[in-house]
Amino acid sequence: MKRRIVMSMFAGATLLASTLLGASPAPAAETAVDTTAEAVTARAGEPQPDAVPVEFGTDWHDPITATPPLTKPAGKSCQITVAEAQFRDFTPYKGTYTPPQGCGDRWSKVVLRMDGKVKGRQYDRLGYLHVGGVEIFRTSTPEPSPDGIEWSVEKDVTRYSDTFRHGQDVEMLIGNVVDDTYTGIIDVKVTLTFYAGRPAATADRVLTLQDGTLTTPRNSERIVAEVYATGSGGGCEEFWYLSVPDAAPYSCKAADGPYREVQIKVDGQLAGIAAPFPHVWTGGWSNPFLWYVVPGPRAFDVKPIEYDLTPFAGILNDGRPHRVEVSVIGVPEGQSGWSAPVNVLVWQDAKSAHVTGKLTAHQVGDLANSSTYTPGSEHRVDTEGSHRLTVSGYVDTSHGRVTTTVGRSLTNESAHRWTDGENVDALDATWTDAQSVTVDGRGPARTTRTQRTYTMDGSVTIGAGDRLRTVLTLGDRATAVAAQDGRRTVWSRLDDTVEGDASWTLNVPRDQRHAVGTTSEHYRLYGSGGCYDRLLTSVQGVLTEDRRGC
Repeated sequence: MKRRIVMSMFAGATLLASTLLGASPAPAAETAVDTTAEAVTARAGEPQPDAVPVEFGTDWHDPITATPPLTKPAGKSCQITVAEAQFRDFTPYKGTYTPPQGCGDRWSKVVLRMDGKVKGRQYDRLGYLHVGGVEIFRTSTPEPSPDGIEWSVEKDVTRYSDTFRHGQDVEMLIGNVVDDTYTGIIDVKVTLTFYAGRPAATADRVLTLQDGTLTTPRNSERIVAEVYATGSGGGCEEFWYLSVPDAAPYSCKAADGPYREVQIKVDGQLAGIAAPFPHVWTGGWSNPFLWYVVPGPRAFDVKPIEYDLTPFAGILNDGRPHRVEVSVIGVPEGQSGWSAPVNVLVWQDAKSAHVTGKLTAHQVGDLANSSTYTPGSEHRVDTEGSHRLTVSGYVDTSHGRVTTTVGRSLTNESAHRWTDGENVDALDATWTDAQSVTVDGRGPARTTRTQRTYTMDGSVTIGAGDRLRTVLTLGDRATAVAAQDGRRTVWSRLDDTVEGDASWTLNVPRDQRHAVGTTSEHYRLYGSGGCYDRLLTSVQGVLTEDRRGC
Protein backbone atom coordinates (compact mmCIF):
# COMPACT_ATOMS: atom_id res chain seq x y z
CA MET A 1 0.00 0.00 0.00
CA LYS A 2 1.40 3.37 -0.99
CA ARG A 3 1.91 6.16 1.45
CA ARG A 4 -0.12 9.31 0.82
CA ILE A 5 1.78 12.55 1.20
CA VAL A 6 0.36 15.99 1.94
CA MET A 7 2.24 18.68 0.01
CA SER A 8 2.02 22.15 1.48
CA MET A 9 2.15 25.54 -0.19
CA PHE A 10 3.19 28.89 1.17
CA ALA A 11 4.78 27.58 4.37
CA GLY A 12 7.83 29.09 6.04
CA ALA A 13 9.85 29.43 9.20
CA THR A 14 9.15 33.12 9.73
CA LEU A 15 6.59 35.72 8.77
CA LEU A 16 9.13 37.22 6.39
CA ALA A 17 9.89 33.84 4.84
CA SER A 18 6.15 33.31 4.38
CA THR A 19 5.88 36.59 2.51
CA LEU A 20 9.00 35.72 0.52
CA LEU A 21 7.50 32.42 -0.62
CA GLY A 22 4.41 34.13 -1.92
CA ALA A 23 2.01 34.11 1.04
CA SER A 24 0.19 36.94 2.72
CA PRO A 25 1.52 38.10 6.08
CA ALA A 26 0.32 35.48 8.53
CA PRO A 27 1.41 33.94 11.82
CA ALA A 28 4.81 32.29 11.50
CA ALA A 29 4.70 28.59 10.70
CA GLU A 30 6.64 26.24 12.93
CA THR A 31 8.73 23.49 11.45
CA ALA A 32 7.57 19.94 11.90
CA VAL A 33 8.91 17.81 14.75
CA ASP A 34 11.45 15.55 13.07
CA THR A 35 13.32 12.44 14.05
CA THR A 36 16.08 10.57 12.30
CA ALA A 37 15.77 9.48 8.69
CA GLU A 38 15.70 5.85 9.84
CA ALA A 39 12.75 6.57 12.12
CA VAL A 40 10.89 8.41 9.38
CA THR A 41 11.45 5.51 6.99
CA ALA A 42 10.39 2.92 9.51
CA ARG A 43 7.30 4.89 10.45
CA ALA A 44 6.19 5.22 6.84
CA GLY A 45 7.00 1.65 5.92
CA GLU A 46 9.09 2.77 2.96
CA PRO A 47 11.11 0.15 1.07
CA GLN A 48 14.84 0.09 1.63
CA PRO A 49 17.21 0.73 -1.30
CA ASP A 50 17.70 -3.01 -1.94
CA ALA A 51 13.99 -3.16 -2.91
CA VAL A 52 14.49 -0.75 -5.81
CA PRO A 53 13.60 -2.38 -9.16
CA VAL A 54 16.05 -2.29 -12.06
CA GLU A 55 13.60 -0.13 -14.05
CA PHE A 56 10.22 1.56 -13.69
CA GLY A 57 7.26 -0.77 -13.42
CA THR A 58 3.53 -0.08 -13.65
CA ASP A 59 3.27 1.58 -10.25
CA TRP A 60 5.33 3.99 -8.15
CA HIS A 61 5.26 6.05 -5.00
CA ASP A 62 2.62 8.75 -4.78
CA PRO A 63 3.91 12.28 -5.54
CA ILE A 64 5.81 13.95 -2.73
CA THR A 65 7.61 17.25 -2.22
CA ALA A 66 10.07 18.39 0.44
CA THR A 67 8.27 21.67 1.16
CA PRO A 68 7.41 22.40 4.83
CA PRO A 69 4.04 21.20 6.12
CA LEU A 70 1.47 23.79 7.12
CA THR A 71 0.90 24.23 10.82
CA LYS A 72 -2.70 24.34 12.05
CA PRO A 73 -3.87 26.44 15.00
CA ALA A 74 -5.19 24.61 18.03
CA GLY A 75 -8.82 24.98 18.97
CA LYS A 76 -12.08 25.07 17.07
CA SER A 77 -12.22 24.66 13.30
CA CYS A 78 -14.92 24.43 10.62
CA GLN A 79 -14.53 22.62 7.30
CA ILE A 80 -16.56 22.96 4.12
CA THR A 81 -16.26 21.35 0.69
CA VAL A 82 -15.71 23.95 -2.03
CA ALA A 83 -15.49 21.70 -5.09
CA GLU A 84 -15.75 18.01 -5.89
CA ALA A 85 -15.43 16.96 -9.51
CA GLN A 86 -14.06 14.57 -12.11
CA PHE A 87 -12.34 16.36 -14.98
CA ARG A 88 -12.61 14.60 -18.33
CA ASP A 89 -12.60 17.60 -20.69
CA PHE A 90 -12.55 21.40 -20.58
CA THR A 91 -15.91 21.84 -18.88
CA PRO A 92 -15.43 23.76 -15.62
CA TYR A 93 -16.99 22.70 -12.35
CA LYS A 94 -19.43 25.33 -11.12
CA GLY A 95 -20.88 25.55 -7.65
CA THR A 96 -21.55 27.90 -4.78
CA TYR A 97 -19.69 28.78 -1.61
CA THR A 98 -21.40 29.56 1.69
CA PRO A 99 -19.39 30.86 4.68
CA PRO A 100 -18.93 28.33 7.50
CA GLN A 101 -21.17 28.33 10.54
CA GLY A 102 -19.79 28.24 14.06
CA CYS A 103 -16.33 29.76 13.53
CA GLY A 104 -17.26 33.44 13.19
CA ASP A 105 -16.39 35.61 10.22
CA ARG A 106 -12.80 36.45 11.19
CA TRP A 107 -10.28 33.60 11.31
CA SER A 108 -6.76 32.99 12.56
CA LYS A 109 -6.07 30.83 9.51
CA VAL A 110 -7.81 29.40 6.46
CA VAL A 111 -6.34 26.28 4.83
CA LEU A 112 -7.22 24.95 1.40
CA ARG A 113 -6.70 21.25 0.77
CA MET A 114 -7.03 19.49 -2.56
CA ASP A 115 -7.10 15.69 -2.66
CA GLY A 116 -6.59 14.20 -6.11
CA LYS A 117 -6.36 10.82 -7.75
CA VAL A 118 -5.87 9.64 -11.32
CA LYS A 119 -5.23 6.28 -12.95
CA GLY A 120 -4.14 5.11 -16.39
CA ARG A 121 -2.41 7.34 -18.90
CA GLN A 122 -2.59 11.12 -18.92
CA TYR A 123 -0.56 14.26 -19.55
CA ASP A 124 0.16 16.86 -16.90
CA ARG A 125 -2.67 19.39 -16.73
CA LEU A 126 -2.95 22.94 -15.40
CA GLY A 127 -5.83 23.92 -13.14
CA TYR A 128 -7.34 26.82 -11.21
CA LEU A 129 -9.96 27.49 -8.54
CA HIS A 130 -11.94 30.75 -8.42
CA VAL A 131 -14.15 31.84 -5.52
CA GLY A 132 -16.17 34.95 -6.31
CA GLY A 133 -13.95 35.49 -9.35
CA VAL A 134 -10.82 35.55 -7.17
CA GLU A 135 -8.18 33.01 -8.15
CA ILE A 136 -7.23 31.41 -4.83
CA PHE A 137 -5.41 28.36 -6.18
CA ARG A 138 -3.45 27.40 -9.29
CA THR A 139 -1.80 24.04 -9.72
CA SER A 140 -0.62 21.47 -12.21
CA THR A 141 -1.13 17.73 -11.93
CA PRO A 142 1.23 14.75 -11.73
CA GLU A 143 1.21 12.13 -14.47
CA PRO A 144 -0.31 8.83 -13.30
CA SER A 145 0.84 5.24 -13.23
CA PRO A 146 -1.29 2.53 -14.86
CA ASP A 147 -2.18 1.36 -11.34
CA GLY A 148 -3.10 4.89 -10.18
CA ILE A 149 -1.74 7.58 -7.86
CA GLU A 150 -3.15 9.83 -5.17
CA TRP A 151 -1.82 13.14 -3.95
CA SER A 152 -2.82 16.07 -1.76
CA VAL A 153 -1.89 19.74 -1.70
CA GLU A 154 -2.40 22.23 1.11
CA LYS A 155 -2.23 25.99 0.79
CA ASP A 156 -2.60 28.84 3.28
CA VAL A 157 -5.34 31.03 1.80
CA THR A 158 -5.89 33.28 4.82
CA ARG A 159 -5.05 36.30 2.67
CA TYR A 160 -8.39 35.87 0.85
CA SER A 161 -10.47 36.11 4.05
CA ASP A 162 -12.48 39.05 2.70
CA THR A 163 -13.71 36.85 -0.16
CA PHE A 164 -14.67 34.05 2.22
CA ARG A 165 -16.91 36.24 4.37
CA HIS A 166 -19.64 36.28 1.72
CA GLY A 167 -21.54 33.76 -0.37
CA GLN A 168 -19.81 33.33 -3.74
CA ASP A 169 -19.91 31.50 -7.03
CA VAL A 170 -17.23 28.82 -7.43
CA GLU A 171 -15.49 27.78 -10.62
CA MET A 172 -12.77 25.15 -10.94
CA LEU A 173 -11.16 23.69 -14.03
CA ILE A 174 -8.38 21.22 -14.70
CA GLY A 175 -8.63 21.01 -18.48
CA ASN A 176 -8.28 17.39 -19.59
CA VAL A 177 -8.65 15.08 -22.58
CA VAL A 178 -9.91 11.52 -22.11
CA ASP A 179 -10.03 9.11 -25.05
CA ASP A 180 -8.92 5.60 -25.99
CA THR A 181 -5.25 6.56 -25.48
CA TYR A 182 -5.34 9.08 -22.64
CA THR A 183 -7.56 7.36 -20.12
CA GLY A 184 -6.80 9.24 -16.92
CA ILE A 185 -9.82 10.96 -15.35
CA ILE A 186 -8.67 13.55 -12.78
CA ASP A 187 -10.76 13.17 -9.64
CA VAL A 188 -10.43 15.98 -7.07
CA LYS A 189 -12.00 17.26 -3.90
CA VAL A 190 -11.21 20.71 -2.45
CA THR A 191 -12.00 21.75 1.11
CA LEU A 192 -11.49 24.90 3.16
CA THR A 193 -10.83 24.64 6.89
CA PHE A 194 -11.41 27.77 8.97
CA TYR A 195 -9.66 28.12 12.33
CA ALA A 196 -11.33 30.25 14.97
CA GLY A 197 -9.23 32.45 17.21
CA ARG A 198 -7.47 35.77 17.06
CA PRO A 199 -7.99 37.00 13.48
CA ALA A 200 -4.95 37.20 11.23
CA ALA A 201 -3.97 40.58 9.82
CA THR A 202 -5.25 40.41 6.24
CA ALA A 203 -6.32 42.79 3.49
CA ASP A 204 -9.65 44.55 4.03
CA ARG A 205 -10.71 43.93 0.43
CA VAL A 206 -9.82 41.42 -2.27
CA LEU A 207 -10.74 42.78 -5.71
CA THR A 208 -10.66 41.53 -9.29
CA LEU A 209 -10.53 43.50 -12.50
CA GLN A 210 -13.82 44.40 -14.16
CA ASP A 211 -13.43 44.60 -17.96
CA GLY A 212 -9.75 45.32 -17.41
CA THR A 213 -10.34 48.12 -14.92
CA LEU A 214 -9.87 48.52 -11.17
CA THR A 215 -11.90 50.73 -8.83
CA THR A 216 -10.41 50.89 -5.35
CA PRO A 217 -12.10 52.16 -2.19
CA ARG A 218 -11.31 55.88 -1.81
CA ASN A 219 -9.65 55.28 1.56
CA SER A 220 -7.11 52.71 0.36
CA GLU A 221 -3.71 53.14 2.00
CA ARG A 222 -1.94 50.00 0.73
CA ILE A 223 -2.55 48.22 -2.58
CA VAL A 224 -0.90 44.99 -3.73
CA ALA A 225 -1.62 43.21 -7.01
CA GLU A 226 -0.89 39.52 -7.49
CA VAL A 227 -0.64 37.78 -10.85
CA TYR A 228 -0.67 34.00 -11.34
CA ALA A 229 1.47 34.07 -14.49
CA THR A 230 2.06 30.76 -16.27
CA GLY A 231 3.24 29.89 -19.74
CA SER A 232 1.42 26.72 -20.76
CA GLY A 233 -0.98 25.17 -23.21
CA GLY A 234 1.37 22.75 -24.93
CA GLY A 235 2.85 25.32 -27.33
CA CYS A 236 6.28 26.94 -27.37
CA GLU A 237 5.44 29.38 -24.57
CA GLU A 238 5.31 26.41 -22.19
CA PHE A 239 9.06 26.21 -22.84
CA TRP A 240 9.63 29.94 -23.42
CA TYR A 241 13.15 29.76 -21.96
CA LEU A 242 14.22 27.61 -24.95
CA SER A 243 12.91 29.89 -27.71
CA VAL A 244 15.44 31.32 -30.19
CA PRO A 245 15.61 34.27 -32.64
CA ASP A 246 14.15 33.74 -36.09
CA ALA A 247 17.57 33.29 -37.71
CA ALA A 248 18.37 30.18 -35.69
CA PRO A 249 17.25 26.69 -36.91
CA TYR A 250 15.18 25.55 -33.93
CA SER A 251 11.60 24.37 -33.43
CA CYS A 252 10.50 27.24 -31.12
CA LYS A 253 11.02 30.76 -32.45
CA ALA A 254 10.65 34.21 -30.91
CA ALA A 255 12.01 37.26 -32.69
CA ASP A 256 13.59 38.65 -29.53
CA GLY A 257 14.71 35.34 -28.08
CA PRO A 258 13.82 33.82 -24.69
CA TYR A 259 13.75 36.92 -22.46
CA ARG A 260 10.36 37.20 -20.76
CA GLU A 261 9.16 39.84 -18.33
CA VAL A 262 5.73 40.15 -16.70
CA GLN A 263 4.69 43.80 -16.60
CA ILE A 264 1.73 45.51 -14.95
CA LYS A 265 0.55 48.95 -16.02
CA VAL A 266 -1.85 51.46 -14.46
CA ASP A 267 -3.54 53.71 -17.03
CA GLY A 268 -0.79 52.83 -19.49
CA GLN A 269 2.01 53.73 -17.08
CA LEU A 270 4.45 50.98 -16.11
CA ALA A 271 3.77 50.12 -12.46
CA GLY A 272 5.65 46.86 -11.91
CA ILE A 273 8.07 44.42 -13.54
CA ALA A 274 8.92 40.84 -12.62
CA ALA A 275 10.75 37.76 -13.86
CA PRO A 276 8.36 34.85 -14.47
CA PHE A 277 9.20 31.60 -12.71
CA PRO A 278 10.49 28.99 -15.22
CA HIS A 279 8.04 26.23 -14.32
CA VAL A 280 8.80 22.69 -15.43
CA TRP A 281 5.59 20.68 -15.36
CA THR A 282 5.57 16.94 -14.72
CA GLY A 283 5.96 16.01 -18.39
CA GLY A 284 8.67 18.58 -18.93
CA TRP A 285 12.00 18.22 -20.70
CA SER A 286 10.70 15.21 -22.65
CA ASN A 287 10.95 13.00 -19.59
CA PRO A 288 8.03 12.33 -17.22
CA PHE A 289 10.19 9.68 -15.48
CA LEU A 290 12.04 12.55 -13.80
CA TRP A 291 8.89 13.82 -12.11
CA TYR A 292 6.62 10.87 -11.32
CA VAL A 293 7.48 10.96 -7.62
CA VAL A 294 9.39 14.20 -6.98
CA PRO A 295 8.19 17.12 -9.13
CA GLY A 296 10.12 20.27 -10.03
CA PRO A 297 9.87 23.34 -7.76
CA ARG A 298 6.41 24.93 -7.73
CA ALA A 299 4.93 22.35 -10.09
CA PHE A 300 2.06 21.90 -7.62
CA ASP A 301 2.62 25.34 -6.07
CA VAL A 302 2.03 28.09 -8.61
CA LYS A 303 2.82 31.19 -6.57
CA PRO A 304 1.58 34.58 -7.73
CA ILE A 305 3.92 37.42 -8.63
CA GLU A 306 3.32 40.33 -6.26
CA TYR A 307 3.47 44.01 -7.19
CA ASP A 308 3.24 46.75 -4.55
CA LEU A 309 1.07 49.41 -6.21
CA THR A 310 0.85 51.64 -3.12
CA PRO A 311 2.80 54.48 -4.82
CA PHE A 312 -0.17 54.72 -7.24
CA ALA A 313 -2.79 54.90 -4.44
CA GLY A 314 -3.16 58.67 -4.80
CA ILE A 315 -4.14 58.13 -8.45
CA LEU A 316 -6.34 55.08 -7.87
CA ASN A 317 -8.31 56.56 -4.95
CA ASP A 318 -10.33 59.05 -7.00
CA GLY A 319 -13.36 56.75 -7.11
CA ARG A 320 -13.14 56.17 -10.84
CA PRO A 321 -12.19 52.97 -12.70
CA HIS A 322 -8.56 52.78 -13.85
CA ARG A 323 -7.21 50.51 -16.54
CA VAL A 324 -4.87 47.80 -15.22
CA GLU A 325 -3.08 45.68 -17.82
CA VAL A 326 -0.73 42.72 -17.51
CA SER A 327 1.48 41.74 -20.42
CA VAL A 328 4.39 39.38 -20.99
CA ILE A 329 7.28 41.00 -22.82
CA GLY A 330 8.95 38.81 -25.46
CA VAL A 331 5.97 36.73 -26.55
CA PRO A 332 5.72 36.69 -30.36
CA GLU A 333 2.87 38.86 -31.60
CA GLY A 334 -0.37 36.93 -31.92
CA GLN A 335 0.97 33.88 -30.08
CA SER A 336 -1.04 32.55 -27.17
CA GLY A 337 0.12 30.47 -24.26
CA TRP A 338 0.22 32.77 -21.24
CA SER A 339 -2.37 33.05 -18.51
CA ALA A 340 -2.11 35.99 -16.10
CA PRO A 341 -5.21 36.50 -13.89
CA VAL A 342 -5.03 39.42 -11.46
CA ASN A 343 -6.18 39.80 -7.85
CA VAL A 344 -5.82 43.09 -5.96
CA LEU A 345 -5.48 43.20 -2.17
CA VAL A 346 -6.38 46.49 -0.48
CA TRP A 347 -5.82 47.76 3.05
CA GLN A 348 -8.08 50.68 4.05
CA ASP A 349 -7.77 53.59 6.49
CA ALA A 350 -10.80 53.06 8.71
CA LYS A 351 -10.64 56.64 10.03
CA SER A 352 -10.62 58.33 6.63
CA ALA A 353 -13.31 58.57 3.98
CA HIS A 354 -10.80 59.61 1.33
CA VAL A 355 -7.05 59.01 1.37
CA THR A 356 -5.31 61.39 -1.00
CA GLY A 357 -1.79 61.15 -2.31
CA LYS A 358 0.57 61.56 -5.22
CA LEU A 359 2.99 59.60 -7.36
CA THR A 360 6.26 61.48 -6.81
CA ALA A 361 8.86 59.45 -8.72
CA HIS A 362 8.73 57.16 -11.73
CA GLN A 363 12.03 56.02 -13.19
CA VAL A 364 12.12 53.36 -15.91
CA GLY A 365 15.48 52.02 -17.01
CA ASP A 366 16.20 50.93 -20.56
CA LEU A 367 15.16 47.36 -21.30
CA ALA A 368 18.30 45.49 -22.33
CA ASN A 369 17.63 42.33 -24.33
CA SER A 370 20.22 40.72 -26.56
CA SER A 371 20.15 37.21 -28.05
CA THR A 372 23.14 36.27 -30.21
CA TYR A 373 23.00 33.26 -32.50
CA THR A 374 26.25 31.44 -33.34
CA PRO A 375 25.91 28.74 -36.04
CA GLY A 376 27.98 25.57 -36.17
CA SER A 377 27.79 21.82 -35.72
CA GLU A 378 26.52 22.81 -32.29
CA HIS A 379 24.23 25.81 -32.62
CA ARG A 380 24.24 28.33 -29.79
CA VAL A 381 22.14 31.26 -28.60
CA ASP A 382 23.49 33.46 -25.81
CA THR A 383 20.99 35.78 -24.14
CA GLU A 384 21.45 38.70 -21.78
CA GLY A 385 18.55 40.78 -20.51
CA SER A 386 17.93 43.31 -17.75
CA HIS A 387 15.48 45.99 -16.66
CA ARG A 388 14.98 48.40 -13.74
CA LEU A 389 12.03 50.30 -12.35
CA THR A 390 11.70 52.65 -9.35
CA VAL A 391 8.42 54.23 -8.27
CA SER A 392 7.61 56.31 -5.21
CA GLY A 393 4.48 57.97 -3.88
CA TYR A 394 2.78 59.09 -0.71
CA VAL A 395 -0.65 58.88 0.88
CA ASP A 396 -2.00 61.28 3.50
CA THR A 397 -3.71 59.05 6.05
CA SER A 398 -5.43 59.64 9.39
CA HIS A 399 -2.12 58.71 11.02
CA GLY A 400 0.03 60.98 8.90
CA ARG A 401 1.83 60.97 5.57
CA VAL A 402 3.24 57.60 4.50
CA THR A 403 5.69 57.36 1.60
CA THR A 404 6.29 54.06 -0.20
CA THR A 405 9.23 53.55 -2.56
CA VAL A 406 9.48 50.38 -4.64
CA GLY A 407 12.56 49.46 -6.65
CA ARG A 408 12.88 46.34 -8.78
CA SER A 409 15.74 45.02 -10.90
CA LEU A 410 15.66 42.02 -13.25
CA THR A 411 18.42 40.10 -15.02
CA ASN A 412 18.52 37.02 -17.24
CA GLU A 413 21.50 35.18 -18.68
CA SER A 414 21.27 31.96 -20.65
CA ALA A 415 23.27 29.78 -23.02
CA HIS A 416 21.24 27.46 -25.25
CA ARG A 417 23.08 24.77 -27.26
CA TRP A 418 21.68 22.21 -29.68
CA THR A 419 22.61 20.07 -32.67
CA ASP A 420 20.86 19.57 -36.00
CA GLY A 421 17.69 17.59 -35.42
CA GLU A 422 17.82 18.69 -31.76
CA ASN A 423 19.15 15.29 -30.71
CA VAL A 424 21.23 17.24 -28.24
CA ASP A 425 19.43 20.17 -26.61
CA ALA A 426 20.92 21.94 -23.57
CA LEU A 427 20.27 25.09 -21.54
CA ASP A 428 22.14 26.83 -18.73
CA ALA A 429 20.10 29.81 -17.48
CA THR A 430 19.80 32.13 -14.48
CA TRP A 431 17.12 34.69 -13.66
CA THR A 432 17.27 37.22 -10.81
CA ASP A 433 14.46 39.40 -9.50
CA ALA A 434 15.56 41.83 -6.77
CA GLN A 435 13.10 44.14 -5.02
CA SER A 436 13.30 46.78 -2.30
CA VAL A 437 10.22 48.27 -0.61
CA THR A 438 10.69 51.16 1.83
CA VAL A 439 7.79 52.52 3.88
CA ASP A 440 8.48 55.83 5.62
CA GLY A 441 5.83 57.05 8.03
CA ARG A 442 4.15 55.96 11.24
CA GLY A 443 7.50 55.68 13.02
CA PRO A 444 10.92 54.50 11.84
CA ALA A 445 11.41 53.80 8.14
CA ARG A 446 11.04 50.11 7.29
CA THR A 447 12.72 48.43 4.33
CA THR A 448 12.26 44.91 3.03
CA ARG A 449 14.69 43.59 0.44
CA THR A 450 14.16 40.33 -1.41
CA GLN A 451 16.18 38.66 -4.12
CA ARG A 452 14.83 35.70 -6.00
CA THR A 453 17.14 33.60 -8.13
CA TYR A 454 15.92 30.87 -10.48
CA THR A 455 18.32 28.48 -12.20
CA MET A 456 18.02 25.79 -14.86
CA ASP A 457 20.94 23.66 -16.05
CA GLY A 458 20.23 20.59 -18.12
CA SER A 459 20.31 18.67 -21.37
CA VAL A 460 18.25 16.22 -23.38
CA THR A 461 20.17 13.74 -25.53
CA ILE A 462 18.78 11.16 -27.96
CA GLY A 463 21.43 8.54 -28.56
CA ALA A 464 21.79 5.10 -30.16
CA GLY A 465 18.66 2.97 -30.22
CA ASP A 466 16.44 6.03 -29.68
CA ARG A 467 17.54 6.17 -26.07
CA LEU A 468 16.53 9.52 -24.58
CA ARG A 469 18.33 10.84 -21.51
CA THR A 470 17.54 13.97 -19.53
CA VAL A 471 19.90 15.41 -16.93
CA LEU A 472 18.54 18.50 -15.20
CA THR A 473 19.05 20.66 -12.11
CA LEU A 474 16.46 23.28 -11.13
CA GLY A 475 16.93 25.91 -8.44
CA ASP A 476 14.42 28.13 -6.65
CA ARG A 477 16.35 30.40 -4.27
CA ALA A 478 15.50 33.55 -2.38
CA THR A 479 16.83 35.78 0.37
CA ALA A 480 14.89 38.38 2.33
CA VAL A 481 15.92 40.95 4.89
CA ALA A 482 13.69 43.36 6.80
CA ALA A 483 15.29 46.37 8.44
CA GLN A 484 14.09 49.27 10.55
CA ASP A 485 16.09 52.49 10.47
CA GLY A 486 18.86 50.51 8.83
CA ARG A 487 19.00 47.77 11.50
CA ARG A 488 18.19 44.21 10.42
CA THR A 489 15.19 42.82 12.26
CA VAL A 490 14.23 39.66 10.35
CA TRP A 491 15.95 37.59 7.67
CA SER A 492 15.49 34.33 5.80
CA ARG A 493 17.09 32.27 3.06
CA LEU A 494 15.47 29.64 0.85
CA ASP A 495 17.19 27.07 -1.34
CA ASP A 496 14.96 24.53 -3.09
CA THR A 497 17.00 22.40 -5.50
CA VAL A 498 15.75 19.48 -7.59
CA GLU A 499 18.19 17.26 -9.49
CA GLY A 500 17.30 14.45 -11.88
CA ASP A 501 18.78 11.97 -14.35
CA ALA A 502 16.40 9.71 -16.25
CA SER A 503 16.37 7.81 -19.54
CA TRP A 504 13.95 5.76 -21.61
CA THR A 505 13.58 4.32 -25.11
CA LEU A 506 11.46 6.21 -27.63
CA ASN A 507 9.04 4.79 -30.22
CA VAL A 508 8.37 1.47 -28.47
CA PRO A 509 5.42 0.11 -26.45
CA ARG A 510 5.31 1.22 -22.83
CA ASP A 511 6.52 -2.13 -21.50
CA GLN A 512 9.65 -1.89 -23.66
CA ARG A 513 10.79 1.57 -22.63
CA HIS A 514 13.16 0.22 -19.95
CA ALA A 515 12.94 3.53 -18.10
CA VAL A 516 15.25 4.36 -15.21
CA GLY A 517 15.58 7.55 -13.26
CA THR A 518 16.84 9.15 -10.06
CA THR A 519 15.43 12.43 -8.77
CA SER A 520 16.18 14.25 -5.54
CA GLU A 521 14.92 17.41 -3.89
CA HIS A 522 16.75 19.29 -1.15
CA TYR A 523 14.63 22.02 0.45
CA ARG A 524 16.36 24.32 2.94
CA LEU A 525 14.76 27.33 4.63
CA TYR A 526 16.47 29.06 7.50
CA GLY A 527 16.78 32.46 9.11
CA SER A 528 16.00 34.45 12.22
CA GLY A 529 12.83 32.44 12.81
CA GLY A 530 14.27 28.92 12.66
CA CYS A 531 15.34 26.23 10.24
CA TYR A 532 13.74 23.61 8.00
CA ASP A 533 15.78 21.08 6.01
CA ARG A 534 14.50 18.03 4.10
CA LEU A 535 16.05 15.80 1.46
CA LEU A 536 14.11 13.34 -0.72
CA THR A 537 15.44 10.83 -3.25
CA SER A 538 13.46 8.62 -5.60
CA VAL A 539 14.95 5.82 -7.73
CA GLN A 540 12.84 4.00 -10.35
CA GLY A 541 9.73 5.30 -8.60
CA VAL A 542 10.74 4.08 -5.13
CA LEU A 543 11.31 6.65 -2.39
CA THR A 544 14.76 5.63 -1.13
CA GLU A 545 15.56 8.61 1.08
CA ASP A 546 13.56 10.97 3.29
CA ARG A 547 16.02 12.78 5.53
CA ARG A 548 15.32 15.77 7.71
CA GLY A 549 17.88 18.08 9.23
CA CYS A 550 17.94 21.08 11.60
